[in-house]
Amino acid sequence: MGSLNSDNVTSHTSSSNISPLDPEEFRRQGHMIIDFLADYYRDVEKYPVLSQVEPGYLQKRLPKSTPHNPEPIETILQDVQEHIVPGLTHWQSPNFFAYFQCTSSIAGFLGEMLSTGFNVVGFSWIASPAATELETIVMDWLGEILNLPKSFLFSGNGGGVIQGTTCEAVLCTLVAARDQMLSQIGRENLVKLVVYASDQTHSAFQKAAQIAGIHPTNFRAMKTSKSTSYALSPDSLRAQICEDVEAGLVPLFLCATVGTTSTAAIDPLESLCAVAKDYGMWVHVDAAYAGSACICPEFRHFIDGVEGANSFSLNAHKWFLTSLDCCCLWVKDPSALIKSLSTNPEFLRNKASDSKQVVDYKDWQITLSRRFRSMKLWFVLRSYGVANLRSFMRNHVKMAKLFEGLVAMDKRFEIVVPTNFAMVCFRILPSALSETVYKNGKLEMVSEEHANEANRKLLESINMSGCVFMTHAVVEGVYVIRFAVGATLVEERHVITAWKVVQEHANVILSTYKPRALLV
Repeated sequence: MGSLNSDNVTSHTSSSNISPLDPEEFRRQGHMIIDFLADYYRDVEKYPVLSQVEPGYLQKRLPKSTPHNPEPIETILQDVQEHIVPGLTHWQSPNFFAYFQCTSSIAGFLGEMLSTGFNVVGFSWIASPAATELETIVMDWLGEILNLPKSFLFSGNGGGVIQGTTCEAVLCTLVAARDQMLSQIGRENLVKLVVYASDQTHSAFQKAAQIAGIHPTNFRAMKTSKSTSYALSPDSLRAQICEDVEAGLVPLFLCATVGTTSTAAIDPLESLCAVAKDYGMWVHVDAAYAGSACICPEFRHFIDGVEGANSFSLNAHKWFLTSLDCCCLWVKDPSALIKSLSTNPEFLRNKASDSKQVVDYKDWQITLSRRFRSMKLWFVLRSYGVANLRSFMRNHVKMAKLFEGLVAMDKRFEIVVPTNFAMVCFRILPSALSETVYKNGKLEMVSEEHANEANRKLLESINMSGCVFMTHAVVEGVYVIRFAVGATLVEERHVITAWKVVQEHANVILSTYKPRALLV
């Protein structure tokens, strides 16, 4: 063994003197971060919404290896501003109309700060009683605001849990349904289980089915059409189930959606649940986007029939001013989750858990560790109250109607599907492109395929401008542009500006449209 190098000794001694939770330094640096973020929110609409960087940009800007010595927070924050911010797509920008938003708020942010500051790992009641008990309380509060049946609440025989995302919520409920069914028909019959959804259902369900061991050929993504506004038809569901039963298969699970990603379509819960009940199926209602709006009485009817479902979830981090991540899942029969997801190693045993008088949320989810997510939801509910939360979402719906009206006034465009909640699906009409071609001496109509190409180019042009950001969907082969209102900071002026941007770029597209052997 060689002698110790004095440089190494000095370095080790220096690094061991750090004080990672010094209260005064925490206070100083914390104020700096708050100031930084306050300035960011103030200026966020000035940034290009969609990041303009190229893949691999950051490796060219940052050092090749970890710093050996500490760097001051001032230097790190400067690098955040100069190198990280340019690589952000600004989800909090009022000009962000893509996907479905992740709303932020002072209350949600401060609740998240407290959760991170306490840094408890609330896998069981004893690991932090307040974390568990606050979650059971706020889940009942939110369930009551939604007017969910009491059978979904702790005050009934059900209960709620905060998951990270819908992906986790769907997987947990699917696993519970799978094990419940296999306990009746034998685990060797896993290959016979069939799950059902529409072709508009979020891809998270397909991933959950893969993880849960559902045979790929037993995943039914049932076709929807414009005639039903892309909602799942109960008659089609029943016909498919009958066909599967005749083939010796076992119907297991239906994932119905309230507010699909592509078009905000709404599956008819009451009639779908009635079909599923005839075959003893588990029904999960995915209301990730639109569920929050159902605290408004005028939207509550969209989840009528939920009493026939087994589980229901929404993402509070989408439209409820509660920062990512916060998926609220309610189940009628918590024991089904617990039977499938619980483990009880000796090192976790304690009197409270053994008494069966407390909730141990580790048995309601995939992971063992869990964050104190209920803190931020509690802050949001208390800081804003039901009246203000309703007004917040109603205002977004009003702005979406404004945008819809602007589109309708321009005869070059069409609203592709009825507008639900705060999302508008629109496109340039093929006839508008045909008129452009006609001006060049042609008479033929432009095909849907080529209309799709033109709308794709329009969206790319809009997004690359940096002025606004929107995304697309394809329904029944038609390329549509999605305009989703939901950013916390958005105002009517941003919506009006967004439409002007669309028109400006459409003018260019239409004036220069030259189909590539595209006329039919």
